[in-house]
Amino acid sequence: MRCPFCGAADTRVIDTRDVADSIRRRRECGKCKQRFTTYERIANVNLLVVKRDQRREKFERDKILGSMQIACGKRPVPAKVLEEAAREIEADLYALGEAEVESQVIGEMVMERLRQIDDIAYVRFASVYRQFADVDSIVEEIEALKESRRREQELRNQMELPLQTT
Repeated sequence: MRCPFCGAADTRVIDTRDVADSIRRRRECGKCKQRFTTYERIANVNLLVVKRDQRREKFERDKILGSMQIACGKRPVPAKVLEEAAREIEADLYALGEAEVESQVIGEMVMERLRQIDDIAYVRFASVYRQFADVDSIVEEIEALKESRRREQELRNQMELPLQTT
């Protein structure tokens, strides 16, 4: 590793830490004594996204993160939560083991994560992703979300009840 300050090749690692999906290394130059940080990530196989019109584009996690940030605009959602969700979606996509993934699969993964994070962000994303034609379509989606939340709450309530023995 060359020093970014003086260009010397004599650098040593002083500290190594695992961070999310990479390794952070703190280094020191043997010549100028400046310290700098490098990050190492495993280079994944190129993943292609098959768009609705059958075009293929290279997968970019930043696009997922950007669309999630737009959906969460002015919502109380920490950036760290969205970054973690984008990282999880990326890991799930690579875990599929496919060279190509349809954009619909990615969209559904994003919607599922947003549904878990924030209802309003979920509806915002769904309204663009599913291209709702009218207000009734949005109302149907909200009703489905409310029903899903009701069922989840019922399951939680059932799990909290102690088992009765006879």
